[in-house]
Amino acid sequence: MKIPDPISIHPLPAIEAEITVPGDKSISHRAVMLSAISNGTCHIQNFLPSEDCLATANAFKKMGIHIENPEPSTLIVHGQGGNLLPPDSPIDCGNSGTTMRLLAGILAARPFSSTLIGDDSLSRRPMERIITPLSLMGASLKASGERNTPPLHIQGRSLPLQAIRYQLPIPSAQVKSAILLAALSAKGRTTVIEKIPSRDHTERMLRHFQVPINTFNGEISLTGGSKLESSDISIPGDISSAAFWIVAAAANPNSHLIVRNVGLNPTRTGFLRVLIRMGASIREYVQSSNSAEPSGTIEVHGSHLQATTISGPEIPNVIDEIPILSIAAALAEGTTTISDAAELRVKETDRLAAIANNLKIMDVDVQKTHDGLIITGSKKLKAAQIDSYGDHRIAMAFAIAGLFASGQTTIRNTACIATSYPSFFQTLSFLQKSNSQ
Repeated sequence: MKIPDPISIHPLPAIEAEITVPGDKSISHRAVMLSAISNGTCHIQNFLPSEDCLATANAFKKMGIHIENPEPSTLIVHGQGGNLLPPDSPIDCGNSGTTMRLLAGILAARPFSSTLIGDDSLSRRPMERIITPLSLMGASLKASGERNTPPLHIQGRSLPLQAIRYQLPIPSAQVKSAILLAALSAKGRTTVIEKIPSRDHTERMLRHFQVPINTFNGEISLTGGSKLESSDISIPGDISSAAFWIVAAAANPNSHLIVRNVGLNPTRTGFLRVLIRMGASIREYVQSSNSAEPSGTIEVHGSHLQATTISGPEIPNVIDEIPILSIAAALAEGTTTISDAAELRVKETDRLAAIANNLKIMDVDVQKTHDGLIITGSKKLKAAQIDSYGDHRIAMAFAIAGLFASGQTTIRNTACIATSYPSFFQTLSFLQKSNSQ
């Protein structure tokens, strides 16, 4: 179903439904990348066919990797043992920071030069955070945009990279992953040190491809030269996509929602703990932990939410869910404080500003700080015309806000939703129709 632009949202008295969500975006990216540099054929099930993930697949096609797509959510990737062909033109990463930053780690050790480009939004995102550690390994990278932003130019090299011991200055799964992917081609043992844990999909998937990798006391280490053994992958549903519906149900005392086959990786479920702290009734049922990622069912019973504080070490675990948690805060009783989230200012847009501006339009008392938000809950949101600012998570979060507003809410500039959740509107329509029956 094509995403309409604009989207019109009407109040939803309750949610009583059982749903699934598309494959996890973060895992889909990594599944394609590691399959492409493995030593054989890999079948990927429940791949997310979003614009971001397709940008990753297209990047490897451009470098000679044969990828079949018999169904929208199925890929067959024929790995070539790390042998990639020089791209004949710049690789377009679209809107995907994950594609650009992780791909830079893989390309840093290749004997050919390459250039990574992106859309206007990606071209404003900082790349110094990966340039610094990869340069320490001997790679030659340069971001030619203003303030170390894309295009990102990677010079080919014939000698192996050098292992490093590197402490992440900020919690970042993308930076950590770029280093680990480069470390596969480095001489010696590379160690990444995390003061605060970030999502660990790359580590799990490297193990899935039989790469020895050790994690202990905040240090992740691997020795270069390991071969990736081809392996099939079944991707669970994206818990960040499920978060929108979970908040919609959790904030409505009349609602009951079940989400099946969703990823339950502990480094991604922080927003559930925040909601439970706010008084939400949520239960997780882990039903599969045999693959690289645990998955299962989430059950939500609606309730009256209470304000909370979201800050410190839990921020990296909930960074993608801050937009929808801000909606939960706007619907909760009391004042919620979000801090230590300055990273949101360099996402697809300045998410802190976008959230604050749109909440004000909906008559919510909100203050923007240098690294967060102070949100006082409202009994009823005001219907309004909302701009997504070209950011998929802002668009979807305020679509959920519209379900609690006083009349028709309109979300403009919605094409961005296709970067991560192409079937969002389809699920929204399903829930609205289910309620009217």
